[in-house]
Amino acid sequence: MLRILKTNFRTGCVLIAMVLLSACTAPQSGVEFNDPYEASNRTFYDWSVSLDRMILRPAGQVAAVLPMEITQPVSSFADNVGLPGMVANGLLQGDITGMGTNAMRFLINTTVGIGGLFDPAGAIGLAEESTDFGETLAVWGVPEGAYLVLPLFGPSTERDAVGTLVDLLFDPLQSVGTMAQIDYATGAKIADRAISRGAFMDTIDSIFYESADSYAVARLAYLQNRRFELGEAPSVCDEIDPFSDELSLEGFE
Repeated sequence: MLRILKTNFRTGCVLIAMVLLSACTAPQSGVEFNDPYEASNRTFYDWSVSLDRMILRPAGQVAAVLPMEITQPVSSFADNVGLPGMVANGLLQGDITGMGTNAMRFLINTTVGIGGLFDPAGAIGLAEESTDFGETLAVWGVPEGAYLVLPLFGPSTERDAVGTLVDLLFDPLQSVGTMAQIDYATGAKIADRAISRGAFMDTIDSIFYESADSYAVARLAYLQNRRFELGEAPSVCDEIDPFSDELSLEGFE
């Protein structure tokens, strides 16, 4: 009964995702961003900043002073448990090289790397080919849609929001892993987020707490970086001169 309910739940979520995808529209020509939900996005963004101030930033400060002998295995384990999903997305994208690299990384790091606590695959030149279902949708030609801010997940787009939902619901580890392995994986991903927060403390602080309009800055940074990752736009560094005297907040809106 539980398996049937779980299957029905996943099927329902996929149907919702399909409806959301049908609403995705490409941004108008010449428009830097498509943000029709700005009012609600700003509400969720303010909530995210408050959550960061109360929980994630303090956790990042603690993680930043921990020795690498503690933080590196946690990050390596978190990366490793995400590889099966990347392998699946590589297959869906027809990226045989990336799929093979991630599959080999998972095999080597899970065995020689003691469950993924260490990264011997990286030591021999097998670098992670990061991907997700949002990228899969982009490869399939789905437009990015409107900009969104998701509770807990932060900046996104309609396309990436659907991708996040699918990645969460259809993580291969959920099907083949034990409950203990799934719990460890969830804990490692949460801890890795705190470690990443600590590693980029100054950059994130400058956006969240030092910008005149941090929402606009975060929106630009996310969209430019994501489009560059997907090959849909040049790097923000190619378009903005950080040393220009004319660079101001007006350029972010």
